[in-house]
Amino acid sequence: MPLDPAPLLSRVPMVPVLTIERVDQAVPLARALAAGGLPLLEVALRTAASADAARAVIREVPDAVVGLGTVTQVSDIDLARDIGAKFLVTPGTPPELAAALARAEVPAIPGCATPGEAIMLAGHGFRVLKFFPASSAGGLEFLRQIAGPMPQLRFMPSGGVKEVNAAEYLAQPNVIAVSGTWVTPDAALAAGDFATITALARAAASLRR
Repeated sequence: MPLDPAPLLSRVPMVPVLTIERVDQAVPLARALAAGGLPLLEVALRTAASADAARAVIREVPDAVVGLGTVTQVSDIDLARDIGAKFLVTPGTPPELAAALARAEVPAIPGCATPGEAIMLAGHGFRVLKFFPASSAGGLEFLRQIAGPMPQLRFMPSGGVKEVNAAEYLAQPNVIAVSGTWVTPDAALAAGDFATITALARAAASLRR
Protein backbone atom coordinates (compact mmCIF):
# COMPACT_ATOMS: atom_id res chain seq x y z
CA MET A 1 0.00 0.00 0.00
CA PRO A 2 1.22 3.52 -0.71
CA LEU A 3 2.12 5.77 2.19
CA ASP A 4 -0.64 8.17 3.19
CA PRO A 5 -0.05 11.91 2.59
CA ALA A 6 -3.12 12.92 4.60
CA PRO A 7 -1.22 13.56 7.87
CA LEU A 8 0.96 16.08 6.02
CA LEU A 9 -1.85 17.76 4.11
CA SER A 10 -4.08 18.01 7.16
CA ARG A 11 -1.60 20.51 8.60
CA VAL A 12 -2.34 23.24 6.04
CA PRO A 13 -5.20 24.32 3.78
CA MET A 14 -2.87 25.28 0.92
CA VAL A 15 0.37 23.96 -0.59
CA PRO A 16 2.39 26.50 -2.61
CA VAL A 17 3.72 25.27 -5.95
CA LEU A 18 7.17 26.75 -6.46
CA THR A 19 8.81 27.14 -9.86
CA ILE A 20 12.28 28.36 -8.94
CA GLU A 21 14.55 29.77 -11.61
CA ARG A 22 17.48 30.69 -9.35
CA VAL A 23 18.77 28.67 -6.42
CA ASP A 24 19.53 31.82 -4.43
CA GLN A 25 15.78 32.58 -4.32
CA ALA A 26 14.87 29.26 -2.76
CA VAL A 27 15.85 29.72 0.87
CA PRO A 28 14.40 33.22 1.45
CA LEU A 29 11.25 32.18 -0.39
CA ALA A 30 10.83 29.08 1.76
CA ARG A 31 11.44 31.08 4.92
CA ALA A 32 8.84 33.66 3.88
CA LEU A 33 6.21 31.01 3.21
CA ALA A 34 6.92 29.10 6.41
CA ALA A 35 6.76 32.34 8.39
CA GLY A 36 3.30 32.91 6.93
CA GLY A 37 2.11 29.50 8.07
CA LEU A 38 2.63 27.45 4.92
CA PRO A 39 5.50 25.04 5.64
CA LEU A 40 4.55 22.38 3.05
CA LEU A 41 6.25 23.37 -0.18
CA GLU A 42 5.97 21.67 -3.56
CA VAL A 43 9.10 22.41 -5.57
CA ALA A 44 8.14 21.77 -9.18
CA LEU A 45 10.64 19.94 -11.39
CA ARG A 46 10.24 22.51 -14.16
CA THR A 47 13.59 24.30 -14.20
CA ALA A 48 17.28 23.46 -14.19
CA ALA A 49 17.48 24.90 -10.68
CA SER A 50 14.68 22.79 -9.17
CA ALA A 51 16.68 19.96 -7.63
CA ASP A 52 19.38 22.21 -6.16
CA ALA A 53 16.71 24.59 -4.88
CA ALA A 54 14.97 21.74 -3.07
CA ARG A 55 18.27 20.60 -1.57
CA ALA A 56 19.04 24.12 -0.34
CA VAL A 57 15.67 24.48 1.37
CA ILE A 58 15.92 21.07 3.02
CA ARG A 59 19.39 21.94 4.28
CA GLU A 60 18.74 25.49 5.47
CA VAL A 61 15.04 25.81 6.36
CA PRO A 62 14.19 23.23 9.03
CA ASP A 63 10.62 24.51 9.35
CA ALA A 64 9.87 23.64 5.73
CA VAL A 65 8.54 20.28 4.55
CA VAL A 66 9.74 19.95 0.98
CA GLY A 67 8.12 17.80 -1.66
CA LEU A 68 8.81 17.45 -5.36
CA GLY A 69 6.11 18.27 -7.88
CA THR A 70 5.79 17.81 -11.62
CA VAL A 71 6.97 14.23 -11.10
CA THR A 72 6.43 12.67 -14.51
CA GLN A 73 8.76 9.67 -14.68
CA VAL A 74 9.91 6.86 -12.45
CA SER A 75 13.46 8.26 -12.23
CA ASP A 76 12.04 11.35 -10.47
CA ILE A 77 11.23 9.10 -7.51
CA ASP A 78 14.91 8.20 -7.17
CA LEU A 79 15.81 11.89 -7.38
CA ALA A 80 13.34 12.66 -4.59
CA ARG A 81 14.90 9.98 -2.39
CA ASP A 82 18.40 11.32 -3.02
CA ILE A 83 17.32 14.89 -2.26
CA GLY A 84 15.39 13.95 0.86
CA ALA A 85 11.95 15.10 -0.32
CA LYS A 86 9.07 14.30 2.04
CA PHE A 87 6.30 13.88 -0.54
CA LEU A 88 5.72 13.61 -4.30
CA VAL A 89 3.09 15.17 -6.56
CA THR A 90 2.34 14.32 -10.19
CA PRO A 91 0.31 16.33 -12.73
CA GLY A 92 -0.98 13.09 -14.26
CA THR A 93 -0.24 9.45 -13.58
CA PRO A 94 0.17 6.72 -16.21
CA PRO A 95 -0.03 3.16 -14.87
CA GLU A 96 3.73 2.54 -14.77
CA LEU A 97 4.30 5.69 -12.70
CA ALA A 98 1.33 4.86 -10.45
CA ALA A 99 2.79 1.44 -9.68
CA ALA A 100 6.19 2.94 -8.84
CA LEU A 101 4.64 5.63 -6.64
CA ALA A 102 2.71 2.98 -4.73
CA ARG A 103 6.07 1.45 -3.77
CA ALA A 104 7.79 4.76 -3.00
CA GLU A 105 9.38 5.40 0.37
CA VAL A 106 7.57 8.73 0.76
CA PRO A 107 3.88 9.62 0.37
CA ALA A 108 2.67 10.51 -3.10
CA ILE A 109 -0.25 12.59 -4.33
CA PRO A 110 -0.81 11.31 -7.86
CA GLY A 111 -2.63 13.51 -10.33
CA CYS A 112 -5.88 12.73 -12.10
CA ALA A 113 -8.32 14.63 -14.31
CA THR A 114 -11.05 12.04 -14.97
CA PRO A 115 -13.09 9.45 -13.06
CA GLY A 116 -11.30 6.69 -14.96
CA GLU A 117 -7.91 7.92 -13.79
CA ALA A 118 -9.21 8.22 -10.24
CA ILE A 119 -10.48 4.63 -10.34
CA MET A 120 -7.13 3.38 -11.63
CA LEU A 121 -5.25 5.19 -8.84
CA ALA A 122 -7.68 3.95 -6.21
CA GLY A 123 -6.92 0.46 -7.47
CA HIS A 124 -3.27 1.05 -6.58
CA GLY A 125 -4.32 1.95 -3.05
CA PHE A 126 -4.19 5.75 -3.26
CA ARG A 127 -6.81 7.63 -1.26
CA VAL A 128 -5.56 11.22 -1.75
CA LEU A 129 -5.25 12.49 -5.32
CA LYS A 130 -4.30 15.72 -7.01
CA PHE A 131 -7.12 17.00 -9.22
CA PHE A 132 -5.44 18.76 -12.14
CA PRO A 133 -6.09 20.88 -14.10
CA ALA A 134 -9.02 21.59 -11.83
CA SER A 135 -10.56 24.59 -13.57
CA SER A 136 -10.69 22.99 -17.00
CA ALA A 137 -11.46 19.43 -15.86
CA GLY A 138 -14.77 20.18 -14.20
CA GLY A 139 -13.79 22.24 -11.16
CA LEU A 140 -16.16 22.21 -8.20
CA GLU A 141 -18.82 20.26 -10.07
CA PHE A 142 -16.40 17.39 -10.75
CA LEU A 143 -15.63 17.19 -7.04
CA ARG A 144 -19.31 17.21 -6.09
CA GLN A 145 -20.20 14.54 -8.63
CA ILE A 146 -17.33 12.15 -7.94
CA ALA A 147 -18.05 12.14 -4.21
CA GLY A 148 -21.05 9.88 -4.83
CA PRO A 149 -19.40 6.91 -6.56
CA MET A 150 -15.99 7.36 -4.92
CA PRO A 151 -16.59 8.57 -1.35
CA GLN A 152 -13.30 7.12 -0.12
CA LEU A 153 -11.21 9.58 -2.16
CA ARG A 154 -9.98 13.01 -1.11
CA PHE A 155 -8.53 15.55 -3.49
CA MET A 156 -6.02 18.38 -3.68
CA PRO A 157 -7.31 20.59 -6.53
CA SER A 158 -4.73 22.57 -8.49
CA GLY A 159 -4.70 24.50 -11.73
CA GLY A 160 -6.95 27.53 -11.79
CA VAL A 161 -7.29 27.51 -8.00
CA LYS A 162 -6.72 31.06 -6.83
CA GLU A 163 -7.20 33.35 -3.87
CA VAL A 164 -10.70 34.23 -5.08
CA ASN A 165 -12.00 30.64 -5.29
CA ALA A 166 -9.81 28.67 -2.87
CA ALA A 167 -12.38 28.87 -0.07
CA GLU A 168 -15.07 27.38 -2.35
CA TYR A 169 -12.85 24.41 -3.11
CA LEU A 170 -11.93 23.93 0.55
CA ALA A 171 -15.62 23.91 1.47
CA GLN A 172 -16.07 20.65 -0.45
CA PRO A 173 -16.02 17.70 1.98
CA ASN A 174 -13.75 15.62 -0.28
CA VAL A 175 -11.08 18.34 -0.56
CA ILE A 176 -8.21 17.93 1.88
CA ALA A 177 -6.19 20.95 0.68
CA VAL A 178 -5.60 23.06 -2.42
CA SER A 179 -2.39 23.96 -4.20
CA GLY A 180 -1.42 26.89 -6.37
CA THR A 181 0.93 29.74 -7.12
CA TRP A 182 -0.94 32.85 -6.03
CA VAL A 183 1.10 33.26 -2.84
CA THR A 184 4.31 33.66 -4.85
CA PRO A 185 3.58 36.33 -7.48
CA ASP A 186 6.33 36.78 -10.04
CA ALA A 187 6.67 40.50 -9.39
CA ALA A 188 7.21 40.03 -5.65
CA LEU A 189 9.71 37.25 -6.21
CA ALA A 190 11.65 39.25 -8.80
CA ALA A 191 11.77 42.26 -6.46
CA GLY A 192 12.81 40.19 -3.45
CA ASP A 193 9.63 41.38 -1.73
CA PHE A 194 9.36 38.49 0.70
CA ALA A 195 7.22 40.50 3.12
CA THR A 196 4.42 40.47 0.55
CA ILE A 197 4.85 36.72 0.08
CA THR A 198 4.63 36.17 3.83
CA ALA A 199 1.44 38.25 3.97
CA LEU A 200 -0.12 36.26 1.13
CA ALA A 201 0.91 33.02 2.80
CA ARG A 202 -0.63 34.15 6.08
CA ALA A 203 -3.94 34.87 4.33
CA ALA A 204 -3.89 31.48 2.62
CA ALA A 205 -3.01 29.69 5.86
CA SER A 206 -6.10 31.24 7.46
CA LEU A 207 -8.47 29.66 4.94
CA ARG A 208 -10.92 27.21 6.46
CA ARG A 209 -11.68 23.72 5.24
